[in-house]
This record gives sequence, structure tokens and C-alpha cells, in this order.
Amino acid sequence: MRAVICEETGGTGEGSYTLKTVHLETKEPAFEQVSVDIYASGVNRADVLQARGLYPAPKGESPTLGLEFAGIVSGLGPGTHRFKPGTRVMGLVGSGGYAESITVHEDLLVEIPENLSLIDAGGIMEAACTVWSNLYDSAQLKPGESVLIHGASGGVGSFAVQLASALGMRVLATARTPERVARCVELGAETGFAYHRDQDGPPFTQDLPNLIKEATGGKGVDVILDVLGAEYLDANLRSLAPSGRLVVIGMQRGASAPIDLGRLLSRRLTVSGTTLRSRPHAEKAAIVDAVRTHVLPLLASGAIRPLTHATFPLEHASEAHALLNSGEVFGKVVLEVRQSS
Repeated sequence: MRAVICEETGGTGEGSYTLKTVHLETKEPAFEQVSVDIYASGVNRADVLQARGLYPAPKGESPTLGLEFAGIVSGLGPGTHRFKPGTRVMGLVGSGGYAESITVHEDLLVEIPENLSLIDAGGIMEAACTVWSNLYDSAQLKPGESVLIHGASGGVGSFAVQLASALGMRVLATARTPERVARCVELGAETGFAYHRDQDGPPFTQDLPNLIKEATGGKGVDVILDVLGAEYLDANLRSLAPSGRLVVIGMQRGASAPIDLGRLLSRRLTVSGTTLRSRPHAEKAAIVDAVRTHVLPLLASGAIRPLTHATFPLEHASEAHALLNSGEVFGKVVLEVRQSS
């Protein structure tokens, strides 16, 4: 089978690695595993970080890139009971999505709703599992509460805006430009803020708490989902309502920053950080099951819609990474591994 690996890493910067399409042997499914012919695989920032040598695959995982995929079940291992051959499925994996086939535990798969194409389904599971596990498991977001989504035009952010809005939350968003903010409002955000500023103006982090307080009548937001990290830590804490929860899932703007413990204590704030890829199988399976129960009906009804910005053939994975790095993507980039009829 064809698969994409990172052949060479020359450093941590953009363009510092080489992706190569290779031929690997396919594996037979083991106990409770399913074989899937992959048709599409989502491209995620974690893939770029892995290729740069900054986010290695968990021990024992395949060197093949890719954390999510969509395809058709082609074989069943002993002990399986969820799926039949020919079923369209999408899955969450620790690696191996940039390939023509994969064997995966059946607990990490869900059936694709009939209204979704295999291409669109290829870019759903990583975002769906990330958003559900952080907003609802970690932050315990409740209907009627307010949530600020940073990076709301990205793959995770755009999904978070739609899911929180569909489940009755008040959604605020940040994105790079006013045009991207306007698209986030179309997805369900009540309002949003563009963070790109002229070099001579004050930094956006200086204005953010006042913008949030103005939008919330002085209260602040109940929950913040943050992909930016250190640079935004203080501004995020100053933007939270009493008993607010900050969930950090990325470090695009730095990994280390001082924290005002006085503010944390006096306002009863909570700061948590999570990753999805390195979680034990049982935790991942529970998240996938929650997505099956709570998110798939919203996808099936059209309340949440996939946002596929662009597709590339598997052999052009390097071009897909370059586009993701450009900052121009709204939603997801997907690799088309096989052509579907």
C-alpha cells in the first residue's frame, strides 16, 4: 500500500522536512480490529509538528503520518461486532491516516452519516473528538453559558463554533481578519474579533479583555478554548467570568508564561491543558463513543457541516502541509487517498 512518512527532518522551521510516499505491507486485523480501505485523511497541525520533529508519534505507533481518516471496512479481525464489510467509517488514530489502508480497533471508528461524502468525513474525527473532550469533558460547558473560541477559522475552531452553537451556548470567536470573523458568525458565533493588527497599534492581547467584557455586559466568558498558548494566557485569564475555565489545547504563540495566581484564586478560575493523541485507548474510545452519541446526529441533520477548504492527492501531502502553514485555510485540508465513485 502507499503511505506517507517523514523521510528527513532538517530542523524545526517551515520547509525543514521532506515527506515521501513509500510502499508498506498491509497488516491483517488482530483481535477486535478492523481493516479499512482509506479514501480520505485529514491534515492537522499535529502532522506538521510531527514532521518537524516537535510532536513524535506515541511509542509503538506507525511512522506513517495522519491522525484521522475516512474509508470503507474491508476486513474484520476476531472478536469484532460493530461493523460489517462495506460499511463507511471514519476513525481516530495515533498515526497511519496518510495511507491506502489501516487496521484499527473498532472502538475508534464511527459510521459515517449518509449525507456526508468520504472526502468531508476524512477531516472530521480529530476536530470532533478534540472539541467534545475539551469543551464538555474538561470544561463542563453547559447550555446557556458563553464560550470564546480562539482560532475559530481553523479545523478545530470552526467545528467548535458550530457544535457549541448547536448545543445552545453563546459563542464568541477570534480569527485573523474581519472577513474570517464574519464567516465564523455565519457558522453560529454571536460576535467575533480580528486579532491581526498593524505593527504600530497595541497588541490584540491588550484589548481582548475589554472587548470580551463589553460583549458580555462586564461579566466575561465562562469558558475559553485556546490554541494559542503562552502569549494569550494573561489576557485569557482577565477575560474569564468568575468560576471560568480556560482549556489550552495548543501552543502556537508560545509554551511558557507567568500566571497571576491571585487572579486565579480570587475569581475561582480553572486552567487545564490536554492533548488527544497520547491518551490511553480506553479514554480515546470513550471520547469516540461520546462523539457517536452526541455529535453524529448533528452532522446527520446538517446542524454541523464539514468545512473542507481544499483537497490534495496523497502524493501531494507536502503541498497540503504548505497550505496549512500559510494561514489561509478556513476549516480543513484533506488528502484524497482514493477516488470514490
